[in-house]
Amino acid sequence: MDGTQYFAENLWEVNPGKNLVKEPIYTVDSDELEAESEDVQCDVNEDSVNVEDGVNVIPSSSSGPLEPFIGMVFEEVEDAQAFYKAYARRQGFAIRTNHTRLSKDDKTLCAVDYVCTREGFRRVSRKDTDRIVPEPAETKIGCKAIMGIKKDGEKWIVTKFVVGHNHILLTTRSTSFLRGHRGVTKVQKNLIMTLNESGVPTMKIMSVLSKDAGGEFNVGCIGKDVENYLGTKRRKIFEEGDAQRLYSYFLDRQLREPGFVFSMQVDKDGCIGSCFWADARSRAAYQYFGDVVTFDATYLTNIYKLPFIPFSGVNHHHQTIMFGCALLINETAESYTWLLRIWQEAMLGRAPSTIITDDDKAMAKAIIELLPNTTHRLCLWHILQKFPEHLAHVYNKFPDFQKDFHHFIHETITTDEFEQEWALIVVKYELGENTWLQNLYSRWDMWVPAYLRSIFCAGMSTTQRSESMNKFFKDYVRSSTLVSDFVHQYEKAIDARYFKEKEKDVRTKSTRAIMKTPFKIEEEAATIYTRKSFMIFQDELFNSLRYQAKKLYVSGEVKTYGVTVHGKETPLYHVTLSGDE
Repeated sequence: MDGTQYFAENLWEVNPGKNLVKEPIYTVDSDELEAESEDVQCDVNEDSVNVEDGVNVIPSSSSGPLEPFIGMVFEEVEDAQAFYKAYARRQGFAIRTNHTRLSKDDKTLCAVDYVCTREGFRRVSRKDTDRIVPEPAETKIGCKAIMGIKKDGEKWIVTKFVVGHNHILLTTRSTSFLRGHRGVTKVQKNLIMTLNESGVPTMKIMSVLSKDAGGEFNVGCIGKDVENYLGTKRRKIFEEGDAQRLYSYFLDRQLREPGFVFSMQVDKDGCIGSCFWADARSRAAYQYFGDVVTFDATYLTNIYKLPFIPFSGVNHHHQTIMFGCALLINETAESYTWLLRIWQEAMLGRAPSTIITDDDKAMAKAIIELLPNTTHRLCLWHILQKFPEHLAHVYNKFPDFQKDFHHFIHETITTDEFEQEWALIVVKYELGENTWLQNLYSRWDMWVPAYLRSIFCAGMSTTQRSESMNKFFKDYVRSSTLVSDFVHQYEKAIDARYFKEKEKDVRTKSTRAIMKTPFKIEEEAATIYTRKSFMIFQDELFNSLRYQAKKLYVSGEVKTYGVTVHGKETPLYHVTLSGDE
């Protein structure tokens, strides 16, 4: 898309495109009433649930009459409606306003008829046979139950009251599922918005509401009502302009946090293109831990289906940390080039030593152009996932192939060992003519462990660090999340990550490591390393006792040792050390 790039330090104005917004339409499944066995013939009415100003009317004990009667007097029309609604709830049906009449003199309300929601019949237009979706079950079946009131001076008097229903009534408990008795209260709205902003899905929101109300039958609304309410809020946000809200958030964040940087692309109508942002903590962390970066696209996204691109690495506790992230309009080489250039500027021009990605040509092209001195490593996991697909005939024909394949990929230590194993496998399993495998062989140095043992990767061989962050973010965002809300949720997720880091800091400072060897180097390492890093070092130190080293020759300051497993002469590995021992 043609977009103009806007940087954090530039003034910028968005003129959001005008969106056509329809009136809210609330949907309820036709089988939404999970009534008890005696209620199966009943259905819901066709009126919408009031999710804006709903009030759950719960009948209270009173010494007054429990049933309307002709001549009954009410102070206000709202009192009459509330009384009939409470009566209907006790009896097992729902009501709606059917007719209203205005005074001929001053056009004020003078009469109202309240009827059972099953009064009347479905309009012919609603029974159109050319429907895309199945026709919902009938709800209006000609019920005659009614209460009519008329204004007499300053009072309202019941002038009509018919009790009879032509359908089975629900139990008092099941009546709470009828639309006429459902609504989202103001207290519930506040709770729903708080939970939604924290990434809690509708099902879990309903669980919280149920627990708060003392049971599902006491909630006063169902999952559809919550979704409708949130949908209404989202439509209002669309009217405001999502791009404008996103930009406003970025500006506000930058005022609160000077180290925060961002860049956006928008089109002439104000529609969002690609955007990148990084907070001060992520930029600072990169200066310490940015030697190795994983860079992966995922469709953990937002309502616009923009791919989420996290830059991640590991900290001194071997926890996944973020170095910024982006939402891209597409996954072309141009988009990745734009992103890497902006990211490099945000990271003060420092390039990582190693970058790990999946096998994406567009991504590789951008890395070659912008990070020419960075070692580009392919995600081992993604590569291995493709083997069963491209070599299915080999897996089926040779039962031992999987075992041999695992050995020559994971258990060869030197490149010579790998090359020897590769030559044997090609002949044994007739793979010499497989073009896909030959193409992959030409890039062994980008993903085979034997070729990468001398490359520092901070314990990472795959982009699963990025994928673990994607899984982590799923607790905060969903596919219906607006982009402007996505960045809010991202901030909360990052805060949670930093809290975990602080927990590990405290654990390291408040505990003492257990030694496994008598070596002084182990004690010194325990005082320097974090607990996780020390445990990794300790395992390496302990396992090194399995090997014996013998000095073979010295050339200047370079010493060469022969290393073997205790009690074995082969395989013999040559290890060279430069400088003083």
